[in-house]
Amino acid sequence: MAQPLSFIEKAGYSAGDAAANLVFMTMILFQLNFYTDVFGLSANAAAAILLWPRLWDAVFDPVMGVLADRTETRWGKFRPWILWTSVPWAVVMVLAYTTPDPSWGWSTGMVIAYAGITNTVLMTLYSMNNMPYSALGGVMTADLNERTKLNSYRFVSVNIAQFAVGGLTLPLVAKFAQGADRQHGWQVTMTIWAVACLVLFMVTFFTTKERIKPVAQVQSSPKEDFLDLLKNGPWIALVCYTLFHFALLALRGGAHYNYYHHFADKAAMFDFLEMLGLTTADAASSGSLADTMGYIVHGTRGNIANSNVADVFNSIVNMIGTGTTILVIMLSTGLSARFGKRTVATTCFALSTLTALALYFLPPTAVWGMVGLAFAGAVVYAPSCAVMWAMYADAADYSEWQTGRRFTGMVFATIGFSLKAGLALGSACLLWLLAGFFNYDTQMPAAANAIEGYRFMSSIVVALLFAACTACLIANKLSKQTTLQMAEELAQRRREAGVAAA
Repeated sequence: MAQPLSFIEKAGYSAGDAAANLVFMTMILFQLNFYTDVFGLSANAAAAILLWPRLWDAVFDPVMGVLADRTETRWGKFRPWILWTSVPWAVVMVLAYTTPDPSWGWSTGMVIAYAGITNTVLMTLYSMNNMPYSALGGVMTADLNERTKLNSYRFVSVNIAQFAVGGLTLPLVAKFAQGADRQHGWQVTMTIWAVACLVLFMVTFFTTKERIKPVAQVQSSPKEDFLDLLKNGPWIALVCYTLFHFALLALRGGAHYNYYHHFADKAAMFDFLEMLGLTTADAASSGSLADTMGYIVHGTRGNIANSNVADVFNSIVNMIGTGTTILVIMLSTGLSARFGKRTVATTCFALSTLTALALYFLPPTAVWGMVGLAFAGAVVYAPSCAVMWAMYADAADYSEWQTGRRFTGMVFATIGFSLKAGLALGSACLLWLLAGFFNYDTQMPAAANAIEGYRFMSSIVVALLFAACTACLIANKLSKQTTLQMAEELAQRRREAGVAAA
């Protein structure tokens, strides 16, 4: 019988993804503006530097999966990569957010090359660390319920890291900036995050253990592994789901930002924030925590055209969604044990389709409805966070069940490729659809046709993507009964072969 994981091991495992999200969320939220506003690159140069490393990262993931599956050390296959990459990760993380000093005499081409190289190396280290980290969760225990609990801990830590990055990065940059020089502020802030990453990775390495070993060390080529994966129906369904899911997340982030800034009524948002005590008529700093964090709206209801009311409202909505997600994840760990992971995930995405669709029918002044849908959306979506990564581990079990060989790294690497391709496509599709169907012009973001585009993309298109995810999950045939049967038979094989979980 599989041994339950201790609190220390589950919490220690979760620390690794908290560290990864200190980079990932900084990239999602701030990297573009860092390159254009702080680093001083043109929009085209910044876009290329963001695009190509991400595409390279997606291609490199399967290569990393092959390497990890064939790694043999006394620490296991996947844990060593977390250790080996931790120090280089921290160093390159600081270098990627360090702006070359003008006194160095670098040309524009040299500065662009520096940004491109450091970002590419950082993304490569991200794959070398995070792909084995994700696969590690699939070999720490064979107990299906323990896997779900493990991923519940993981995604609580992920959301805490996201909360920290979203709320503290810019205040820290402002605190450590030297006057108007924000470059120094970014370097110090990323040094703080890099040290935190290093500590968290060490915690993960020293508190976790790989227990699941293959029944037999069958020699195979990467080509054979991949061809066998093509026979794995659950894996195919989950690859498609991941592509749609992360395209959805990337598209929704950009669409919601424009929805709150250009469609939602600023006067109604001001009234909402005033009720929360986040407004002041005095433009001087109040010294309060909220003011320090940038959550004070200055001015009056009648003079808010150029205030930060939309930024503040958007931040509050995001914080409500993240806080609700953390709470619901902690409260929903027993759902998969009772109903099965596939049923829980399918239900979550079906309900999320409805909450996304409902946003289309709100008028601009319905800010309470926007907040309510953000809360409801987080409630129905949150239980899927933990079960989905456990389902990826089930897909790895399915391959072993079919073929007698275990290639967990290849499963998670191909999922990683799908994830990063989805992120790239989601961002691109947002711009393509806005330009193609709503005549979107970046010089006129508040045009009537563009505003209708934000509304449509934030609701109808997001709902369609949630529905596509739901269809992929329905196509995944790993029901609760199948996963239990599979786990029992694999455990029996390991007992007979004398390689049972340690």
